[in-house]
Parts: sequence; structure tokens; C-alpha cells
Amino acid sequence: MSPLLSVSGLRVRLPTASGPVTVVDGVDYEVERGQVFGIAGESGSGKTISVLALLGLLPSGAEVGGSARFDGKELLTLDRRSLREIRGKEIAMVFQDPMTSLHPMMTIEQQLTEHMRYHLGLDAKHARARAAGLLHEVSIPDPTGALGAYPHQFSGGMRQRIAIAIALACGPRLLIADEPTTALDVTTQQQILDLLRDLVEEFGLSMLFVTHDLGVVAQLCDDLCVIYAGQLVESGRTAAILDGPRHPYTRALLACHPDRAVAFTGIPGTVPSPLRAGPGCRFAPRCGDASPVCVVRRPHLTGDHAGRKVDCVLYELPESVA
Repeated sequence: MSPLLSVSGLRVRLPTASGPVTVVDGVDYEVERGQVFGIAGESGSGKTISVLALLGLLPSGAEVGGSARFDGKELLTLDRRSLREIRGKEIAMVFQDPMTSLHPMMTIEQQLTEHMRYHLGLDAKHARARAAGLLHEVSIPDPTGALGAYPHQFSGGMRQRIAIAIALACGPRLLIADEPTTALDVTTQQQILDLLRDLVEEFGLSMLFVTHDLGVVAQLCDDLCVIYAGQLVESGRTAAILDGPRHPYTRALLACHPDRAVAFTGIPGTVPSPLRAGPGCRFAPRCGDASPVCVVRRPHLTGDHAGRKVDCVLYELPESVA
């Protein structure tokens, strides 16, 4: 069976005062049906931009290239009307901060039922009943009473549960979750992760989970790709990557995680600006394993029989080395 989502050679260029700048550069991955797929990397690595590109949610002037096929349909070339029919109905998104993704001046009922009435053709009575049922699914106390409330009347964890309910309202097949637990305390974060895992199993969803936290990836994701400075550096089965990271950047991320680090260390420097991207490996200035060739030439992405891919000269096949 073909994957639900297949992304190939995804590139995004954003307008700046100095001209268009490439912020996502040749990202490839596939999300199977019923799978939770993780995209991991530091802030500024291009994770969020790469998924916003799939839904046509980039700022005016953005240029998108490559391919993103959802159930065989090319998303990147759809006109606005066709994409609007998919967005919210076939593919839904949960954003990082529910205080900004939820409208402060609209009731929870209005925000839950608006796209149900548009996509599903429900009348007010049936939309309200479905909305209350969804709030019950995500464990909101007194779902019927909650419909008349406003976002500021709920805690951060409750607001995120409501945002998840809104995303599920039209029965999507793919749920994109963009760092949905970042602003929450540890206990609430775990509750949201447990909820997402249960919903994936209950509704048969596929999920694209964007995060900087490899501890979250370990709990939730079947497969994983690691992105650095807009480029894919490693991908494969989550357990294989976390148990035996190959790319120096993946190893460095794990060394920053208190649950997985043998000796806790940080990564020197910062993610480079796309305005100063050189011809070589973008992680080279921060990499303890870098060699002279890393600075002048980008590695060739290589894979093995198990589907593991690494973008590093340390793992290039002999015939690919220039």
C-alpha cells in the first residue's frame, strides 16, 4: 500500500530584504497510514516551515518546490480552493500555542463548529452535538457547558485539548502536531502525549509530530527524520536512531537530553543563518568530527537496506565520495 503522505525534495524559499532565502532544502520522508512520524531538530531548523508548506500556510512571496503527495494528490500545485477543501478536513493541524491558535473573542462552540458546518454540511444542532462529543473525547469537564466558554477561561492544558478537538472535528486522516506540548508543564505534557497516542489508535489517524524533544519522539513516533538548518541529516526507525545515532548532529541532540545523555553536554554555537549557508555540511562549524571536506562539499545522502538514511561523509558509500 502506498504511503498516505510522500514528501520528496521539498524546498522553501522565503522573501527577505536581501532577496529570497532557502530555509528548507531538499527534505524527503514518507508517512505511512496509521503511523506516527516525527520531525525533530532545534529551533530554527526549518521544521515548522516544512509542514506549513504542505498546507499552503506560508507568508506571501514564499516559493515552494519539490513534491508532497497526499494519498496520491500533489499538494504543492493545488489552487487555493482545492487546498481549502483538504485543509481542516483531510489534513488538520494542532499548533504550538493554543492561546494564539484559538480566537480569544469566539466561544469554543463557534470555533469547533464553524469548519464542521463548512466541510461536513451539518446544521447548528448536529454540529453542536458533535462538538460536545469531541470535547468529551479529549476529556474536557462538562463538555456542554464548555461550549459557551472562551479560551481564556481554560488552563493551558485544557486549551490544547480543545485545539486537538477542533483538529479532529472533520475526521482528518492526517494530523500535524507542531510542538503541541512545548508550553505545558511536565505533567500536562505527558497527559497530552497520552491523549494523542490514544486518539491515533482510536481513530486510525496518521500523525506528523514536530518537536525538538527526542524524549517525546521516543514515546510517540514510529519513524523519525532529523532536520538541521533546513536539511535532512538522518532518518529511519525511531528506535534504531535513538539507540544508535549516526549523524554527529543526532548524537549531539541526544547528548543534550537528560534522560539519554551519558555525560550531559551542549552543542556549541547556533543554527546558522540561511543567509550565510556555505557549500559544505551546515553542521560542520559545530561538529567535533568535521574534516576539511565537510566545509567545501555537502555530503551525499546514503541509505541502507533497512531504510536508514544519513547525510554525513562518515557514512558515504565509497563510490559516492568525490
